[in-house]
Amino acid sequence: MVDRKDIGSWLTGPDTSGISKYPGARLGLPESGPGSMARAGRRILAICIDWVIALVISNFAFGGNQWATLAVFAVEQILLIGTLGYSIGHRVAGIHVIRLGGAQAGPLAALVRTILLCLVIPAVVFDPDQRGLHDRAMNTILIRM
Repeated sequence: MVDRKDIGSWLTGPDTSGISKYPGARLGLPESGPGSMARAGRRILAICIDWVIALVISNFAFGGNQWATLAVFAVEQILLIGTLGYSIGHRVAGIHVIRLGGAQAGPLAALVRTILLCLVIPAVVFDPDQRGLHDRAMNTILIRM
């Protein structure tokens, strides 16, 4: 005979005992404060700031061409994340990009991560730790400073 607790019920829902309590718990990160996983609000703020900067530069230098805006955004992401570990928007939002082991992301990770970010879909599909596919592909995370 099958025990009800083994299969669950539509009233109780699926067993969630194996799911982490907060984003980053499975990665060994603290729940809040410096070193914790950057949440959606900070990430959205950062990308909006970076996009506005790209728009302003594109409007002045390239007449607002949409492909130029995307190129300016990509160059900013690649150069700043590859060298400093954060873009201007990340810095304002108080977050930065690192590898899972704690090392700096580096130029290759910044390049691949930015290409995937510009494709949009990898950035909006994420795991329970709020890591987008672009972060998972390069084994990076966005954490609070």
